Amino acid sequence: MAMQGLRYKVAIVTGAAAGIGRAIAERLAAEQVRLVLADMNAEVNALANELPASAAFVGNLCLEAPVRELIQFTLETFGAIDILINNAGGGVIRPFLEHTPETLRETVDRNLWTTLWCCYAALPHMRRAGYGRIINIGADSVRNGLPEHAAYNAAKGGVHALTTGLAREFATRGITVNTVAPCMVATPMVQKLMAEDSPWIKQFADFIPMGRPGTMEEVASMVAYLASEEAAFVTGQVISVNGGSTML
Repeated sequence: MAMQGLRYKVAIVTGAAAGIGRAIAERLAAEQVRLVLADMNAEVNALANELPASAAFVGNLCLEAPVRELIQFTLETFGAIDILINNAGGGVIRPFLEHTPETLRETVDRNLWTTLWCCYAALPHMRRAGYGRIINIGADSVRNGLPEHAAYNAAKGGVHALTTGLAREFATRGITVNTVAPCMVATPMVQKLMAEDSPWIKQFADFIPMGRPGTMEEVASMVAYLASEEAAFVTGQVISVNGGSTML
């Protein structure tokens, strides 16, 4: 059954070239959402060619100028911004004291600044329209304290906090803001490490009571729900998709 109110809406999906972002794009395309797919990786152009009513944007979204260009491109292409999916991210997972100043900055840039700039640039248009759905991709590790995730959690924790602040500020403007917080997800990279019986990846899988990582489609399903009219009274929430790795 199609999600209520998604057909012909305009959505930006960041980090869309692969992994969870690609799965989100494919799910929204199935709901007949018009899509702008953004990524640093030019492979996003191929995905836009595969999906109906889709356009691609290539740029580094941790910087203000490319984000402004993305918003303008979306408005010129489809005339509106109804939904913003802040999926761009990825971090350097390592013991905290093995980070360098460069990897710390990269982790914060890719996960927090991408989200902050996209919200900052998209919200004026949503406010004028009196409608918007913002769904950020956070991390369940913020809640369960996975090993080697301190710097990553600092960035994703900022995303969680931004979510609640924006949700309250724009609650009467027809705009909802939520975060989907996955545990370990079976992206192609994770699947490869699991097939190799990597002890490094196994320590993260051991946190999940269901005994498996989530699928990209399971994360995309929650995103589609939060983007829909069915979730009109859901805002300011960090919703875990985590097989029970944190509860309550």
